[in-house]
Amino acid sequence: MTKRRPQADREHKPAGRSAFVPADTTPEAYEAQNEAYRRMGGEGRTAVMFELIALARETTKAGIHGRHPDYDEGQVHRAYCRLLHGDEVVQGLWPGEPLLDP
Repeated sequence: MTKRRPQADREHKPAGRSAFVPADTTPEAYEAQNEAYRRMGGEGRTAVMFELIALARETTKAGIHGRHPDYDEGQVHRAYCRLLHGDEVVQGLWPGEPLLDP
């Protein structure tokens, strides 16, 4: 069973567009952002997606390092992998190494 998103205010829904507008975004800003994405085309949107993934990864790793300043780069990476993939995968990749808190 899939969860349904809460319905957005339908009075702001442009014809043929999504009714979901984030709570911290005005409908006008949301539409402007969507229009910019449409103009980018598929290749541009894909590039933005990869940039956002990289930003999320680096932000997460910075958070791990901030919580554990004693971790070296390798330890931050292992803690990040544990966060993403779980204990079993990390133990399989680094057998004998301790599990690190993210």
